[in-house]
Amino acid sequence: MKKISLLLLFPAMLIAQEKATTTPTRQQGKYDTNKFSQMYDLLATPNMFRTASGAPGPAYYQQQADYKIDVELDDKKSKLSGFETITYSNNSPDSLEYLWVQLDQNQARANGQTSLAEGEKINQVLPLEGFSSKYLKKDLERGFNIEQVKDAKGNAMSYTINETMMRINLASPLKPGEKISFSIKWWYNINNYRKEGGRSGYELFEKDGNKLYVIAQFYPRMAVYNDVEGWQNMQFWGSGEFALPFGNFDVNITVPADHVIDATGELTNRSEVFTAEQVKRYEQAQKSFDKPVVIVTQAEAEAAEKGFSEKKKTWKFSAKNVRDFGIASSRKFIYDAMAVKIGNRTVMAESVYPKEANPLWGETSTMVVAHTLKSYSSHTFDYPYPKAVSVSAEDQGMEYPMICWNYGRPDENGVTSKEVKNGMIGVVIHEVGHTFFPMIVNSDERQWTWMDEGLNSFLEYLAEQELDPNFPSRRGPAKNIVPYMSGDQKFLEPIMSNSETIHQFGNNAYGKPATGLNILREVVMGRELFDYAFKTYANRWKFKHPTPEDFFRTMEDASAVDLDWFWRGWFYSTDFVDIGIKDVKQYYVSDTPTADLKDVKVRKGRFGYEKGPFVYLVAGDNTEVNQSKKKALKIEDFKPLADYVDQTFTAEEKASIKSPKYFYEVEFNKPGGMIMPILVEITYEDGSKDSYQYPAQIWRKSNETAKKVYATTKAIKSIQIDPKLLTADIDVTNNSWPKAETKSKFD
Repeated sequence: MKKISLLLLFPAMLIAQEKATTTPTRQQGKYDTNKFSQMYDLLATPNMFRTASGAPGPAYYQQQADYKIDVELDDKKSKLSGFETITYSNNSPDSLEYLWVQLDQNQARANGQTSLAEGEKINQVLPLEGFSSKYLKKDLERGFNIEQVKDAKGNAMSYTINETMMRINLASPLKPGEKISFSIKWWYNINNYRKEGGRSGYELFEKDGNKLYVIAQFYPRMAVYNDVEGWQNMQFWGSGEFALPFGNFDVNITVPADHVIDATGELTNRSEVFTAEQVKRYEQAQKSFDKPVVIVTQAEAEAAEKGFSEKKKTWKFSAKNVRDFGIASSRKFIYDAMAVKIGNRTVMAESVYPKEANPLWGETSTMVVAHTLKSYSSHTFDYPYPKAVSVSAEDQGMEYPMICWNYGRPDENGVTSKEVKNGMIGVVIHEVGHTFFPMIVNSDERQWTWMDEGLNSFLEYLAEQELDPNFPSRRGPAKNIVPYMSGDQKFLEPIMSNSETIHQFGNNAYGKPATGLNILREVVMGRELFDYAFKTYANRWKFKHPTPEDFFRTMEDASAVDLDWFWRGWFYSTDFVDIGIKDVKQYYVSDTPTADLKDVKVRKGRFGYEKGPFVYLVAGDNTEVNQSKKKALKIEDFKPLADYVDQTFTAEEKASIKSPKYFYEVEFNKPGGMIMPILVEITYEDGSKDSYQYPAQIWRKSNETAKKVYATTKAIKSIQIDPKLLTADIDVTNNSWPKAETKSKFD
């Protein structure tokens, strides 16, 4: 039935097609900038290590670095000393002449390359402390002090330090399949991160003189060696984070006896460091799935923070198949935990925080950790580690395997504003989520920040909305990225830019990728196809080292959706979305051709032409439809068409025949360079609405305009593009017909 009724308009549509072919639309050079061209010019060539499907290849390998570390915290001097033994396994097909080790603490050295590379200007207004620190005080001693590097037999090894990287020169090449063990002894002064900055350090509580330590990048760490670029030994400049191999860690941490610690891995000597009552509370927490159990109470923490014990205590942690290690230590810590069911396993969600963080943290943190583990697992893979820890560290937001530090505290009266609470919830979700990306799906943050921050921000958005559909998510909704996308091109870089070259880091590496993935899920692919492909990527590359190509290829491979146009526009360019309504015309049915239609031939099949009779769709007098002069078609009043219907349709078919009365041709244009599907909402004069979505391929033969015909039973009152603001269209003033003189919804 539908096929027969469409034939009523078939001649008219063919007339339009025949006329269009008389006017060439392609311009010189258009083929050279085809936005639908495949990305062979941009993607690395597939090989035995990484396949064209985006999966690891049969020759894929990765190195392993295992650590045994002993560290001691000197609370009075804020100093950390350590001794580590690294066992490095060469699983590559290459012989290695030397090893590269990261010395991240050296980034904070006075007069290091990081500070010298940053431009400076005079701040004309400075607080006394700021002026004194900048111009009067002697530079603080920061960075690693390497005391020795020795082989397994205790012999000194040759090494060279280049800023934040250390090359260990081997006496003989490390051949494929071989292992090497060596040790490093080191120490460094811990920074006050609230004054000096940094991703870790200590927070000083001036009222009671205590410090809260969040310790990371605290040991010399092996760099990645892989099939993509050999050694990833790019210097740490501050923005591009870390690329690290997986391994097993056994870490002994000696601290003042009144400190409470949490860290990456499982605590192996719980009964030695906690009281019997606290151990009992922890055992209760392992069975509590609905709310946290407080293991170290606020009263116990308040008593401890007054003591400043001179005694020491050693905490022992063991972690399997992790890429890094983080530590939180303070005598101020309150500690709570609860159990979370993930698949067929029980995972512990935990939080440590000072009394200054209550009541917000006791009420919120661990519950949000539990929610995050469930949400991320549902979109990727079951969380594989035994625990996840949230640490209250003001002015921080940083992640390490199984542990992260997060900002957000009440004011001095214990009152938490809505903004602070939502901010704290968002950062807890984000930082816990980082255990999935990049701590498990182990992308190269030093090169491509978006591969962890962007993907994680997208999953953060999903988790926030699952927690509360009204949660004020900062990143993810398409409308939120519009101010950035419409900004000055001089300060915009493609997402596919190295981490250190980006002007607007948050928008580029977090917001735009998260928005792009949300658009793919909600507009381009649909949730079912997107979710399957995204989960495929996560499972293919968990505990491995993916590249951008692996992500792009997997998303297409698992969905059968050609997305090269999207990656090319959204990730490799600074094109923006701007789709508008250029023109709307109403057509009227007639059996009499106008002068411009008399000689038009209508094709019949591939080689012949129709002889008639014809239905003519005649354009109205106005370019923009005159709302007061719409003409409605009545088939019974149009004799040639009425006769055709009587002769062609059975009585049963006539009962369900379509009866369009109004005919419109809508021309869309695309002032923006970014390809995007067209989302259209039509409102009729009776108030009812219809929605249409046209795929991005509607632009494949013209990058400037596209037309659609609407045959309707009701007169159209208005047409709106992207009414729900799902495509990041930067200019909504051209999205309406008739043109609406309204304030932008983005303001």
